[in-house]
Amino acid sequence: METSPQHPDNLPTPGARPRVLLVFGGRSGEHAVSCATAGGVLRAIDSTRYDVLPVGITPSGRWVAVDGDPDRWAITDGHLPEVSDGPEQVLLPQSADERTVRVLEDGAPPRDIGAIDVVFPLLHGPFGEDGTLQGMLELADVRYVGAGVLASAVGMDKHYMKLVLAGQGLPVGPYTVLRPGELDRDPAGVAARVEALGLPLFVKPARAGSSLGITRVTDLADLPAAVAEAQRHDPKVVIEAAIVGREIECAVLGSRDGGRPRASLPGEIVVTDATHDFYDFEAKYLAEADVELSCPADLPPEVVERVQDAAVRTFEAVGCEGLARVDVFVTEGGDVVVNEINTMPGFTPFSMYPRMWQASGLSYPELIDELLQLALARPTGLR
Repeated sequence: METSPQHPDNLPTPGARPRVLLVFGGRSGEHAVSCATAGGVLRAIDSTRYDVLPVGITPSGRWVAVDGDPDRWAITDGHLPEVSDGPEQVLLPQSADERTVRVLEDGAPPRDIGAIDVVFPLLHGPFGEDGTLQGMLELADVRYVGAGVLASAVGMDKHYMKLVLAGQGLPVGPYTVLRPGELDRDPAGVAARVEALGLPLFVKPARAGSSLGITRVTDLADLPAAVAEAQRHDPKVVIEAAIVGREIECAVLGSRDGGRPRASLPGEIVVTDATHDFYDFEAKYLAEADVELSCPADLPPEVVERVQDAAVRTFEAVGCEGLARVDVFVTEGGDVVVNEINTMPGFTPFSMYPRMWQASGLSYPELIDELLQLALARPTGLR
């Protein structure tokens, strides 16, 4: 079978610091979270080992040269950072023959600012975490950190993620999917499917993260409003039955030696303030005092093993690469039910993904280095 060619000449120059294009911001509702993630990485990345070129994507989709000061991108006192438009528009490499980044300014001819070796895409949500950016990088034959096109798309879409996981024998909770216009076309059919799930319910955008657009529904009369809220972020909606259990997360890291992915010690999220119905956007990013993040989670050793096994199997089921955070429920009986996989989890020093690896013996700077080395060691093209 014929495969796409590999390009060994696009490896970093021996002895030189690999040049990292750090991309963040983006067009999704998780723009500010992406900026905060970038601030954490900029603060921790080893500048003696890597030459870092930060590039922001504005909410309208323009790629611009940005300030690399980590403080510029922090969430401080409720202020959400944002990539502003600027005079220097950045152009990625356009083909597999070269890796040069160019800048356009005031209609002048493109100005080369040098070649890149690897892209660290710190984008969350649609138009970045969903395979779109990954596809563009694949076309240009550029190495990048994290999941490929298919794994990114599957991980972003909760509907297809559940289909893939269930097809691989992983336990997922009961759910139904509302496609655009379905509630108006067939309200009785939708009502019957939803009622079968019981109460309470969680109504979610199919392709969004950071708990954006999610509503906990305890009365079916509130369903239309919850669907409308979810559809502000995505026309396709997933409705899930509530699962009684502890919310446990596990970080997964790829392997450079062809072995199985590695799982961290699990962590646990406990919302301590009753004003939050669940672990919503405000609890995640604006009211940290309302949440307890325990890492490692207080679980029996045999349950820890089951969580880690489910996390690794989930990572493998979607064909993930590099990194992912797998969220599960652990029931009172010790059963593990997979909630979702995040192929580019939050990455500030306070986020659960790096905290779980810290508890497992891998520091935040070491984790960033490992992810970049995984990306640099990975071949381009089909793999």
